[in-house]
Amino acid sequence: MTQAMEAPRRGRPPGTSPRVLEVIALRLFTEQGFDETPVDQIAAEAGVSSRTFFRYFDSKSDVLWHDFDAEVAALREALAAVPDDLPLMDGIRTAVVSVNRYTAADMPELRTRMNLISRVPSLQASAVVHYDAWEQAVIDHVARKSNMPATSLFPLSVGRATLAVCRAAYEFWVTRADTDLTVYLDQAIRALAAGFDRSAGHDQRSA
Repeated sequence: MTQAMEAPRRGRPPGTSPRVLEVIALRLFTEQGFDETPVDQIAAEAGVSSRTFFRYFDSKSDVLWHDFDAEVAALREALAAVPDDLPLMDGIRTAVVSVNRYTAADMPELRTRMNLISRVPSLQASAVVHYDAWEQAVIDHVARKSNMPATSLFPLSVGRATLAVCRAAYEFWVTRADTDLTVYLDQAIRALAAGFDRSAGHDQRSA
């Protein structure tokens, strides 16, 4: 007896994921330019529709922030798990370092991403929203630990300063590519916690 043909499966093609779309988009943005690359083309190369693309991302620029946004969510979880008896900045440093897993092997893609963001005005503008979300995770943690409103000066100052030193560590790491990012994040937050005492923040790699 002849078997009936199996009906075609519906839904996303196997293998389609935010990461697949991210890699394709990064390549096309680099080859063609961000503004010159339509969402339809990114989706087509992934074998999906533009509607599927927008299930994952709110906008074309958001495709470059997939890993960063996942890091923000992980940071909130890590901060929530910080023991109550740990000093404030030690807890923040522990949480920040624990959610970062970039190594020197990740450098080529990250450099490409940074070059795009630095050259394209619309991508520069999109960065603000994502950095604000990271900063807010720290602010909310400090507010909880200090029993203050999140709009108070102390939580705002700690959140903004922590983001600043972490961005400095990231940019320094991108130029070096000599170790894992966590080394520089740890060093930068220690320096912040010590009030930027040079003896506390100095490392031979930064000489």
